[in-house]
Amino acid sequence: MEHRRVSVTRQIGAAPSAIFDLLADARQHARFDGSGTVVAVRSAPERLFLGARFSMSMRIGLRYLTTNRVSAFEPDRVIAWHHAARFVWRYDLEPVDGGTRVTESFTYDQPWGIVIEWLGWPERNRRSMAATLERLEALATAPPSN
Repeated sequence: MEHRRVSVTRQIGAAPSAIFDLLADARQHARFDGSGTVVAVRSAPERLFLGARFSMSMRIGLRYLTTNRVSAFEPDRVIAWHHAARFVWRYDLEPVDGGTRVTESFTYDQPWGIVIEWLGWPERNRRSMAATLERLEALATAPPSN
């Protein structure tokens, strides 16, 4: 099956650990979500780990709850999760001069992924991911607050 995948890459002037710490804290996801769909964390461990489950209040027109499971976790390198429909959100972090190259991707290989395409979500997701990485950069490079 051909991979259905959307991805966006951005170089961020922060260390991989600073970016990964935000990604591994589900309580921060609403702060950097560029889609406007993540409302708040409902339940999550203090720090995500491989196999961890966390639930989020979401909004696409109406509100709903989704539960995710962490499917990849390499500190400062990779974190990914999926919900029951098995769509995967993934962040790959690569150290580069002056910071980190961050790639966010959304994979929707499942047979019903064609509905995602029919609804025009791949391009919408691409725009949302660009906004997410911009917000992630603002949070990761912000001076520490006292």
